Amino acid sequence: MSITKEQAKIVRDLQLKAAANRQTLIDLTYESGYSHLGGPLSACDVLTAFYSHFLRWDKNHLEDPERDRFILSKGHNACMMYCIFANIGLYDREELFREYKNYMGRWGEHPNRFHNPGFEISSGSLGHGLPVAIGMAMAARIDKSDRRVVCLVGDGELQEGSNWEGIMCAGHNQYGNLILIVDQNKCQGTRLVSETINSDNLGERIASFGFHVIDVADGNDMIQIFEAIESIPRYPGEARQKPTCLLLHTKKGCGVQYMEDGMAKWHAGGIGDDKIEETRASIQNKLEISLAETDRILEG
Repeated sequence: MSITKEQAKIVRDLQLKAAANRQTLIDLTYESGYSHLGGPLSACDVLTAFYSHFLRWDKNHLEDPERDRFILSKGHNACMMYCIFANIGLYDREELFREYKNYMGRWGEHPNRFHNPGFEISSGSLGHGLPVAIGMAMAARIDKSDRRVVCLVGDGELQEGSNWEGIMCAGHNQYGNLILIVDQNKCQGTRLVSETINSDNLGERIASFGFHVIDVADGNDMIQIFEAIESIPRYPGEARQKPTCLLLHTKKGCGVQYMEDGMAKWHAGGIGDDKIEETRASIQNKLEISLAETDRILEG
């Protein structure tokens, strides 16, 4: 591990926040009866890292022209974003829990930027977020701004051709202000990605289009996530540098052991009375394991 003790303090805080965000999603699912779970849980750690530390973004100034843009292309992960936003005070938790997926409620299973503050785009139809993000990166260059554009996609989503057109464009134009995050949890819906298209050499493919690829062996390990994001420079808008791809090897349903064990079954689902305490305990147990690793750095 190469993080300093000061960085380890930040990581420890991020680990606690990620666990809190997972617990909120579990509670939201329990109360609503059904939600997307596997993908939101696999992306929880990197989303927490960006929104709690790395993103130049303020919930009190959502229209700041110099804010970093975060594009959630895999829109079915909106429920995790809702939980993050509720936990940082952008949303009222009681209102979110009352209205989530309810008729005429403001929060649906996919985000609507007109009703859900904090979202840059409405998403859900896969393959659309990255092209929008590249347009935003182009605009930042025109403005000579150092704002970043971060876009989260899933590995199954990369079967949409529009992503590869975007990757080709971003690499050719050297949008160094673009960060593409690939949540490679190896599942799409209720089947393995490899059953449709093998993506074992995904990093090599993306790099061949002119991206700098950072391969994160455990994309749910906050220490590894922190090290990877910390290594990415913030380029001036007019700079021409390789865009970055964070290739995160994650676990679908991460944080909940029985979901990790049966990941292809947990794209979406409900959590009943028979599972709620086991689910909460699993998240707490995995948090304690993660904290123990960070505490060894702090005590070293």
